[in-house]
Amino acid sequence: MKLTLRSFWPASVKLQHGLVNSVNYVTCKEVPDAYDYGYSGNHSYHQQHPPPDGSNGSSCGGDAVMIKIDVPSPAPSEPRFPKEIWKTFIALLMLGFNFVLATVSLAMVHDRVPNRETYGPLPDVVLDNIRPLEWALDVSEVLIMVVVNSCVLLITFHKHRFIVMRRIFLLMSLLYFMRSITMYVTVLPISSTSYYCSPKSNATTPLEIMKRAFHLISGFGLSINGKHTYCGDYIYSGHTVTLVMGYLIIAEYSPKKFWIIHWLAWCASLTGVSMVLLAHGHYTVDVLIAYYVTTRLFWTYHTLANNSLLLKQNGHNYIGREWWFFIFRYFEKNVRGPVPLQYDCPLPIPWTKRALKLPNRDS
Repeated sequence: MKLTLRSFWPASVKLQHGLVNSVNYVTCKEVPDAYDYGYSGNHSYHQQHPPPDGSNGSSCGGDAVMIKIDVPSPAPSEPRFPKEIWKTFIALLMLGFNFVLATVSLAMVHDRVPNRETYGPLPDVVLDNIRPLEWALDVSEVLIMVVVNSCVLLITFHKHRFIVMRRIFLLMSLLYFMRSITMYVTVLPISSTSYYCSPKSNATTPLEIMKRAFHLISGFGLSINGKHTYCGDYIYSGHTVTLVMGYLIIAEYSPKKFWIIHWLAWCASLTGVSMVLLAHGHYTVDVLIAYYVTTRLFWTYHTLANNSLLLKQNGHNYIGREWWFFIFRYFEKNVRGPVPLQYDCPLPIPWTKRALKLPNRDS
């Protein structure tokens, strides 16, 4: 592809008191590739476009310069949102490892929980004023399953599902990792006077810890199936983490015009958290810390991911001092900008190949 430019100095440009009196403009026409830049009346272009009198072969008044530039065709750019499936698999392994780490931490904490007969629940402004309802914890876990399955359905039909999945895997792995530390370093008395806790072991061996961890993992950390019978996992609330994260995912990766779904997810999360408190499953401070940690991590991560300039770690980017920033930079360095709200079918069905693209993220 060739681009022809013609530049010139206007014939009469007078500057008086900083004002331009007159400027002659020119509209340059396309010149054929075989054009002879030394004026010759024999060329067909000159015969069809004769120069004006006194212009010396230039259609513009004043001195004219003609420049011909060869502009190469643009090379195909790299995809803005690459799948990078291997990174998603690595994030899944990190999630699995930290989930196991959290269950192992609980298995060790169980024997360090203060005896219920000696130490009662800590004073709590919410729990002290409501009677414990055992069925409320089951309601909370049913809502957790509803919210989680809704997120799975949303991610499955998202066009950039691998990017969304690895973000969620990474965020949940960080939350599980921090929770495994906080529940171990500070052990609180049991918040409920009626919740069943398995008997303690006089001598906790590594084999016993592994058995407890496997027992917890088999029930996905829920008590509704009778698998969560170990106590001490208070700081911070895993139920609250899951419910809040589920709402944030639905609000972030579904269109804003689906505000009814957003409100339903918000109500389900709020109800689920309230039911945890009604059941005396956690102290109020556990719920507050879980909400704060989950929302700060989610919003900080997506602020960094949606602004590529923040990928650089320098003296002015204080968010880059987060301890997990190097992990974030590895997973997000090839994602350029906010993930568009596009959806398609994950199965290779011909009539579903065309993705549903919304006008923008604010629609």
